[in-house]
Amino acid sequence: MSIRITPLTDPDRSPSSHRLAWLASHADGIPVGSAFLRLFTGPGRDHLAELELHVHPAERRAGTGSRLLDVAVAAARDDGRRCVITQAESGSPGDGFLLVRSFRRVLTLTFTRLPLAKADITALTGIIERPHPGYRLASWDGTVPDNLAQTFAASRRAMDDMPTGDMDYGMVTWDVDRVRAVAEVIDKRGDLLHTVVAIDISDGSIAGFTELVVPGDGKGDGQHYGTGVLPEHRGHGLGRWMKAEAIRQARERYPDLSGLLADTADSNPYMRRVNDALGYAPTRTTFEYQLDL
Repeated sequence: MSIRITPLTDPDRSPSSHRLAWLASHADGIPVGSAFLRLFTGPGRDHLAELELHVHPAERRAGTGSRLLDVAVAAARDDGRRCVITQAESGSPGDGFLLVRSFRRVLTLTFTRLPLAKADITALTGIIERPHPGYRLASWDGTVPDNLAQTFAASRRAMDDMPTGDMDYGMVTWDVDRVRAVAEVIDKRGDLLHTVVAIDISDGSIAGFTELVVPGDGKGDGQHYGTGVLPEHRGHGLGRWMKAEAIRQARERYPDLSGLLADTADSNPYMRRVNDALGYAPTRTTFEYQLDL
């Protein structure tokens, strides 16, 4: 049966990106697959496009994925993009598909999970209460408070040197408007954002941060977002300190929350050691792929 590819209008637009979308369907209108191409527009990332492609399992190996991919790649080229990135789980159909379509693996991510019921509260308390001379912890829910907004935005440069392997990832530029916009997106979809920071007592600036997003009903699994420590404040155990406090808060505030999820680049040994020490166990491996245009 012939496949029809229909472009769609995607309302998912932000100041830093927008998406193109396509639906693959049979001639009778039954959908069999879809593709989304995110075009980044912010400074430092306007060379990049990110692909999300899905084909119904019963419809695979019939050329639908290839047709959707061709349309998305053509759109990226037409928009002057330098590369397309996407992600596939190790051993999945997408993993094999991308390898034969000239994508190359550029980064390996290990996904881990901490079952909250098994979190060692005694050990966490020991980490949290251990003195970290020159620093104190603070936290907030949702949007950053006005009095910390500027220093929080400035602290995001802690992620500038995060391991990205051979990916042409570019550089994300953060300001107060951007951090508030991210919090607003999370709030609008009904999730809860919690942030823990380490503050330099000498000047009140934020030295590091960790973010956790919890489902709005407080059930299921929470997801760690960014965790970073500014280069000039590394070596003091701040990452583990902040993350231990985030875990403690999650367990106390959300008794129905099952676990916490994290993903870490294999080339980031520091954060892998932090997660291992806090009890996170590997669940799966995913590859980041890149197609150079």
